[in-house]
Amino acid sequence: MVSAPVLVLPGYADSGPDHWQSHWERDEPACRRVAQDDWLEPKRQDWLARLDRYVAECAAPPVLIAHSLGCALVAHCAQDAIAPRIAGALLVAPPDVDEVCHLLPEIETFAPMPTGRLPFRSIVVSSTDDPYVEPPRARAFAAAWGARLVELAGAGHINADSNLGDWPAGHRLLEELLVPGTRGA
Repeated sequence: MVSAPVLVLPGYADSGPDHWQSHWERDEPACRRVAQDDWLEPKRQDWLARLDRYVAECAAPPVLIAHSLGCALVAHCAQDAIAPRIAGALLVAPPDVDEVCHLLPEIETFAPMPTGRLPFRSIVVSSTDDPYVEPPRARAFAAAWGARLVELAGAGHINADSNLGDWPAGHRLLEELLVPGTRGA
């Protein structure tokens, strides 16, 4: 049972029904998806404004569950006035937006990836074979953000194609961030 507000931040193109984020949202009433106006032409300022509204609606500082481009959104919001109102973040499969935007120009407003320390507890989960980030770059993000790093072997982009279902191991990581006084990062 979740004890704090939880905001689900999908990445580019949203998270489909078989994505672990969608499983969590269906199974846990405290999880609320931050619905963006445009999933296929994301604009950083629009996504930040939408996240700010959702955080403002929370009764207590929320924990953010970000996937892919949602991780870049969190890194950008950490430099914004919204940051003190966030309790923590589970950052799953952060893409290297500095490289991926050449392949997917729709996300270029998210580059460059911020590398300042996050002012809240955080855990980065990456995969050794994620097509959107090289392992050394994912490690560098975690280190720069002051986040604990969890590396998965061969989990791809840690999405629906990874066949994680509701991803129990991810639930345990979320629980770390929800328990006051635990390290998380």
